[in-house]
Amino acid sequence: MARVVAVCGMPGSGKGEFAAILDAAGVPIVSMGDMIRAEVARRGLEEAPHVFGQVAAALRAEFGEEVLAVRLCDRVDELLESHALVLIEGLRGTAEDDVFSGRWGEDYRTVAIDTDEELRFERIQRRGRSEDGDRAAFQARNERERGWGLEVLMNEADDTITNDEDLAQFQAECTRWLERISS
Repeated sequence: MARVVAVCGMPGSGKGEFAAILDAAGVPIVSMGDMIRAEVARRGLEEAPHVFGQVAAALRAEFGEEVLAVRLCDRVDELLESHALVLIEGLRGTAEDDVFSGRWGEDYRTVAIDTDEELRFERIQRRGRSEDGDRAAFQARNERERGWGLEVLMNEADDTITNDEDLAQFQAECTRWLERISS
C-alpha cells in the first residue's frame, strides 16, 4: 500500500532535516517551500525574507488557500506509482491538509516537528537561507504561518517528533519513526 506523509512544523523546526533522513532512505520528497522559491525565481524577484512570504500570501489570495496542495497532488501521484512512501515537506495550512486527506484518505498522515521557539530562531540564523531574516522577520513568518492554520495542524498531527536536542538525537528519532511507519 502506497502512503503519503506530510511534515509540518514552525520555521526552523527541522522539517528539512526530517526530509533528509527520508531522502537518504530512498523516499522521494516534494517540497512546498521549493514551490515558493521557484515562484520567486520565476517572477524575477529579490530573494529576501519578506518577498517569500508575500509571494506565498499572494498565491493563496489569488488562487485559494489550497493552491500549493492542488498543484502538488499530480506529482505525488506520479511518485506513488513507483514508491511505497512519498513525503510532502512543508505542510503549512489546514486547506492544504484538507486537499491531501481528501485525495489520499487513510493512506495519508501527518507528522509535526515540535521545537522550542528560541532554538528555532538560533537554527534559522545559522542556516542562512534567503527567506530567513532577523527576529522581526522570524516573528512575522511565525504569525503568517499560524494564520494559515499551522498550529492546528501540529496539534492534530498523527505523529509528533520533538526536536529540542542535538542533531544526532533528532536523526535517530526520525529513523525510528520511519522504521515504524514502514513496517
